[in-house]
Amino acid sequence: MVILIVVGLLVGGGGVALLAGLRSGDSSGKASHPTPVSTVSPTPSPGATRPPQPDLAEFYSQQLDWSACEDQFECAKLTVPIDYKDPSAGSIELALLKVPAAKPDERLGSLVVNPGGPGAPGTDYAASAGTAFRQPLLDHFDIVGFDPRGTGDSDPIDCVSDQQLDTFLAADPVPDTPAETNELVSGLADFYQGCVDNSDALIGHITTVEAARDMDVLRAALGESTLTYLGASYGTKLGATYADLFPDKAGRLVLDGAVDVSLNSRELGLGQAAGFERALRAYVQNCVDETGGCFLGDSVEAGLTRITQFLDDVDRRPLPTGDDRMLEVGNAFYGIVLPLYARDYWFLLSQALTQAFDGDGSTLMQLSDLYASRNSDGSYDNNSSEAIYAINCLDDPYAITPAQVPAQLPAYEKASPTFGDVFAWGLVGCEGIQVKATEKDPVITAAGAPPIVVVGTTRDPATPYEWAVALADQLESGVLVTRDGDGHTGYNSGNSCVDQAVEGYLIDGTVPQDGLKC
Repeated sequence: MVILIVVGLLVGGGGVALLAGLRSGDSSGKASHPTPVSTVSPTPSPGATRPPQPDLAEFYSQQLDWSACEDQFECAKLTVPIDYKDPSAGSIELALLKVPAAKPDERLGSLVVNPGGPGAPGTDYAASAGTAFRQPLLDHFDIVGFDPRGTGDSDPIDCVSDQQLDTFLAADPVPDTPAETNELVSGLADFYQGCVDNSDALIGHITTVEAARDMDVLRAALGESTLTYLGASYGTKLGATYADLFPDKAGRLVLDGAVDVSLNSRELGLGQAAGFERALRAYVQNCVDETGGCFLGDSVEAGLTRITQFLDDVDRRPLPTGDDRMLEVGNAFYGIVLPLYARDYWFLLSQALTQAFDGDGSTLMQLSDLYASRNSDGSYDNNSSEAIYAINCLDDPYAITPAQVPAQLPAYEKASPTFGDVFAWGLVGCEGIQVKATEKDPVITAAGAPPIVVVGTTRDPATPYEWAVALADQLESGVLVTRDGDGHTGYNSGNSCVDQAVEGYLIDGTVPQDGLKC
C-alpha cells in the first residue's frame, strides 16, 4: 500500500514532547518528576461545575478518582459524551495524567497542557513536565495533560496495522509514476475505510471543537472556575477554539507556536512549506558560517541542492540501516525535518546526513522513528500518525485530485524550492475520507475572553511566525510575544524574555506588552 506523506502539525506539536524526550535521554518523551503523590482533589471553585446546558450535568458534576501511576505521577479518567448534540448517545473516557505542584503550599491551581498534533498524547507531554516546563510553573501548578478523544489512551482510532503504518511513513511523498499515483489514491481510500472499520462510533466525533468542549468538562472536574492553559502548535488552535466557545470560562491562556485558524488547508500547506524552507536555510547557513568547511557545500544554495539530490538518490536507491529495514525516501524526509524543531538538535541532522552520504541510513531512520513514536520492535507508542489524518480531515475535508496537483506546484515550489512538491502533494491527503463532522470549526475571535498570550518564533518551521501575528490579531484580546530565534515554539527555548512573559502571566496575571519582542 502506498499512502501519501502529509507533513501536518504533528511534526511540530508531537515534536514538543518528542524533543523533551531527547533532552531527558528517553525517546518516549517521558521524564521522571520527584514530586510526592497527593491524591487529594481540591474543593471546586464556586460555579465550576455548572453545566452550559442541563443535559450535561452528569458530566460536569463528576469527581476525578486520581491514583498513583508511573514515576510518582497521578492518573485518572474523565468521562465525556461522544456527541455533545446528543449526550445520551454514549460516552467515552479520556486519559489524564497530573504532575502535582512541587510546592503544594504555593499551588495556584491546575495548568492544562496540550502538545499539539493533532494526535499527540497530552499525558506524555505532562509526563515530560520536568524537561518541557521551567521550575516556576512546576512549583505553582499541577501540570495536567489529557489525551484528546480518539488519541493516546482515549479510545484511540485505528486505521492501519503497524506494518502498514511503516509503509505509510516510508512512502515516496511525491509519486513519480502513474502506477504510484494510482496506488496513492487506492491506498488513501483503504486508509480511511480502515479508520471506520477498525474504530467505533467516535470516529465521526474527533473534531477540534469537540475536544475543546471536553476541555471544559475537564476544567469543571478539576474544580477550576476558569481554565488555565498552555497549548503548543496545534494546541494553540485547540486553545483558541476553547476561548471562542467558552470566553467566560477562559482564564489565563498561552498559545505557543500559533496556528492561523483562519487559513484553509491549501494556505496552511503553503505556510508550512515556507516555514520548513526558512528553517532548513537557517540550518545550512549555520553550517556554512561556523564549521569551516561545511560538508553540504560552500554556500546555502549548494547545501540545499545537495540535500535535494540526496533525497532523489534515496528515492531511487534506499539505504541500509544496519537491520532488516531500508531507509526509504519518506523516512529520510521525516529524519531531516524533525531536528529542525530545535536548534540544539541541528547537530543530530548533521550527524545523520554525514552518515547517510556515506551510505548509512541508520541515524536518519532513528530520527524518523522518533517522529512517529515507533519502537525498535516495530510497535508504536501511540496512534498519532493516524489520528492526525482523521482529525485534520474532519476539521477540514478539503482535498484535490492527483490531476490537480501540477497546477499547485508553482506556488508551492516558490514557497519552498526544496520541499514544495511534498506539500503540494499533501493536498491530496484527505481524498477518500469516509465520515463527516457534526461539529464545524467556528470563525474564531474569542470575543469576551480575557487577554490571550500568543507566542511566535521568527524561524519556526512548523507554525510560521506569520501565523502567530495573524492569530493574535484575530483574537479580540490577543497579545503577541515574538521570539527571534530558530526552532518550534518559544517557551523554555533558552529565551529568558519569553520565559518571563509566559510565567509572569500564568503565575501572577501580568499581561505582557502587546508586540513584545524577545
